[in-house]
Amino acid sequence: MTAYRTATAAAVAVAAPLLLATWAAGPAQAHGAPTDPVSRVAACSPEGGTLIRTAACKAAIAANGAPFTAWDNLRVAGVNGRDRQVIPDGHLCSGGLPAYKGLDLARADWPSTRLTSGGSFTLRYSSTIPHTGTFKLYLTKPGYDPTRPLKWSDLPTQPFATATDPALVNGAYRIKAKLPSDRTGRQMLYTIWQNSSTTDTYYSCSDVVLSGGRAASTAAAQNTRRTTAPARQTPTPARTTTSPTPTTEPPSLVTTSPAQETAPDHLAPAADSTSGGSAALPLVAGGTAALLLTAGVAVTIRRRR
Repeated sequence: MTAYRTATAAAVAVAAPLLLATWAAGPAQAHGAPTDPVSRVAACSPEGGTLIRTAACKAAIAANGAPFTAWDNLRVAGVNGRDRQVIPDGHLCSGGLPAYKGLDLARADWPSTRLTSGGSFTLRYSSTIPHTGTFKLYLTKPGYDPTRPLKWSDLPTQPFATATDPALVNGAYRIKAKLPSDRTGRQMLYTIWQNSSTTDTYYSCSDVVLSGGRAASTAAAQNTRRTTAPARQTPTPARTTTSPTPTTEPPSLVTTSPAQETAPDHLAPAADSTSGGSAALPLVAGGTAALLLTAGVAVTIRRRR
């Protein structure tokens, strides 16, 4: 009996550290992505609610060849700030990763979030564990065409807002920023999150539709001055023609983010791999631990019989 107990204890002793390593690695398997303004990967993921049924998401999934289950794992290791050298033109939304290539489709009907040009907003970046690092926010230049592949030349060289080591509160980072005021209509909010606690950099595309702004306000003011000027004194009454105030027509599909529809602060983590590319370790450790424990218990039962 003593020998049997010794064998079982030995099996447990070997398996316990492996199990502990597996449990410790588990939480690190989740990462993040913007959910407001909603990013393409979040909108078209299984957690995206009704947005996954939009034409753009259906086309993206078809082009991808698989659903965007790992919506929180769009990351590239070892970039070290060399974004424009590492990520190729036309592949900014996918980060150049084949598993996310459907996000690079150039079309003007992606799920989008309506914002005010020149206005303040709060970016909500869902995550499940804290990482240190810097967020950089870019907005496409005037004249951006969503029907063409997104290139680095479409983005300014400098971000319009940055945030370093913001707090992770209720499952999300919240970054307050003010949008440039010289752009209206459909634009791309491009977010880069360069970790300092890991070697990873995360990339995301959030389609936005901007209303108002300096350009529209200037045109409206000029139009108002034209239509309110006093008529010249002539023998016959002068006819005054009023031109309509120029407006920016939003695309037919403008939706809110999943966070606004269902009110959670973050989506459920996909948790498909660990940061730094060591996804296989927890699986191997867990399998080994389970095998050893099972073998130990089986030996004990047979011996007792």
